[in-house]
Amino acid sequence: MAYKPFDLTGKVALVTGGNGGIGFGMVEAMAQAGADIVIWGSNAQKNADAQDKLKATGVRVLTQVVNVADEHAVAAGMVEAVAKMGRVDTVVANAGIGGGAKSFSEFPTETYRKVLSVNLDGVFFTFREACKHIVARAEQGDPGGSLVAISSLSALDGAARNQADAATKGALIPMIRAIAVEHARYGLRANAILPGWIATDMTAGAQDNNKFNDNVIKRVPMRRWGKPADFGGMAVYFASDASAFHTGDSVLIDGGYGIF
Repeated sequence: MAYKPFDLTGKVALVTGGNGGIGFGMVEAMAQAGADIVIWGSNAQKNADAQDKLKATGVRVLTQVVNVADEHAVAAGMVEAVAKMGRVDTVVANAGIGGGAKSFSEFPTETYRKVLSVNLDGVFFTFREACKHIVARAEQGDPGGSLVAISSLSALDGAARNQADAATKGALIPMIRAIAVEHARYGLRANAILPGWIATDMTAGAQDNNKFNDNVIKRVPMRRWGKPADFGGMAVYFASDASAFHTGDSVLIDGGYGIF
């Protein structure tokens, strides 16, 4: 008999920033596993392009233009997603932005605030609205769900001129643990994924930098940049019944960089 827990048929997965990069790598894998998909992104054209790429999977796909830094937009977006899809089982808070400075002493306050508004406030708003739906569903006799925060290796390792991003990604880990403890009674799991150096639009500049590749990527034990597709398996696992007893954890996916 085939092992069935990884089958996501009948489940709905919502991914913020799901129209590209790591987010789309996760979306694509979950769709192939049978999940219906909700993509939140701030770029309508990128949303449409992502939806087009998923047609071959045959699953239902809803795209919404949602700025996760806007709590009212997040609340309205979640209500619309539940209304149109019937339910939401998994929410991946992946949307994020970078933002640095020449040095920490010259770090602009406006850059710091902008990074926090998306990377931290956005996750808080998204998970708060997701929990409202999942708790209400559980109280009606239909428990279960999964929240996944996309943190970063920067939550653990020091990175010069990257203090704002590091602060947001580090804060997601205790947020996830607190959600996990409070909501376990509703069958809800909450976990974090910490990517290392991944080839996405956000790291495009570094990918073409020979000095960076020589000094950093050569230190990755697997000797390559990570790819968005490298996150598909973990997304399916956390969205599936295979992870039914796995909560409050942080999983590092970095090709071994963090332990080298």
